[in-house]
Amino acid sequence: MVDDDIIAEGPDEEREALPTVGELQELVDEMVVALREARTVPLSSNVLVDREQFLANLERLRNDLPDEMRAARWMVREREAFIGRTNEKARDVMDKARARATELVSQSRIMAEAVEEANALIRQAEAEGSRIRLEAEDEIDRWFVRLDTVFTGVVNQLRDARAELYEAREIDEVPE
Repeated sequence: MVDDDIIAEGPDEEREALPTVGELQELVDEMVVALREARTVPLSSNVLVDREQFLANLERLRNDLPDEMRAARWMVREREAFIGRTNEKARDVMDKARARATELVSQSRIMAEAVEEANALIRQAEAEGSRIRLEAEDEIDRWFVRLDTVFTGVVNQLRDARAELYEAREIDEVPE
């Protein structure tokens, strides 16, 4: 950045302050006013200007302007470089954000698929558990029927045996 207080040094000359942008602008403004206010040549649109003064002002502009323009060009290049770096960083941040969002969406999908698969396995396990429970209940019922049949047979045999025992006692107690 160019400061208004920059000082130029020549090898054999004293330090001389460079004109500021404001001073150069004033010089251009003076030249414009001089041309507008210059007297016209009779019977033409040409004007009379002090050639030496006008050339001196143009020389001063040509000599002084490049320093200001170099500084301005440097500032523009720096600004463009800064914008370029900032845009590159913004692209990097956006790329990382998109990648992370894609990863999160992917993880979300994987999680949803895992939950769905887990629910399917739970339903399958519940159905299998229900089927096994019903088969076990049927098997137990068959065992109960068999046991009922066996116990009923045993009870009938016990009744028959008791009945035979009572009959035998009655016969033994009969008086002779």
